[in-house]
Formats: sequence, structure tokens, C-alpha cells
Amino acid sequence: MALLITDECINCDVCEPECPNDAISQGDETYVINPDLCTECVGHYETSQCQEVCPVDCIIKDPAHEETPEQLKAKFERISAG
Repeated sequence: MALLITDECINCDVCEPECPNDAISQGDETYVINPDLCTECVGHYETSQCQEVCPVDCIIKDPAHEETPEQLKAKFERISAG
């Protein structure tokens, strides 16, 4: 499942550089995560790095983009190959 940044985001800028897939970018009001690039750090790390560094815990699993660990791994492999 891709991750989602809620409107509780304080735009602290710590999550964006931690994303190994460049899935996080500045949106209109808060940072946003591109679900097509988010693998929850599968293939890179044991845990989602953006969630680890977020000081306000505003990064959650996106219920609109449910994916199994196997699907996340396949997405990682697809992104890495390109």
C-alpha cells in the first residue's frame, strides 16, 4: 500500500530527501506522495524512511492504494529497472 501525507503535515522538509524512489514532492499546501513511486521503502530499507523521520506522524498508509508486500516488491523492481 502506498503512503499518504495527511493535512497535519507541517512542511518541515525532512521526508522528501529520505525517499529512495523520489516519490515525495512539495504539493500546493503540504508534501505529497506519488503512489506510483511509493514502495514503502520495500527493496531499500526494512521500514518506511519518511515515517521514521516525520516529527508529527502525519504519514499513513493510503487506503486508496492498497498493495501487498509482493506488489510493493514488484513495483520496486519495475522502478529500479527503469
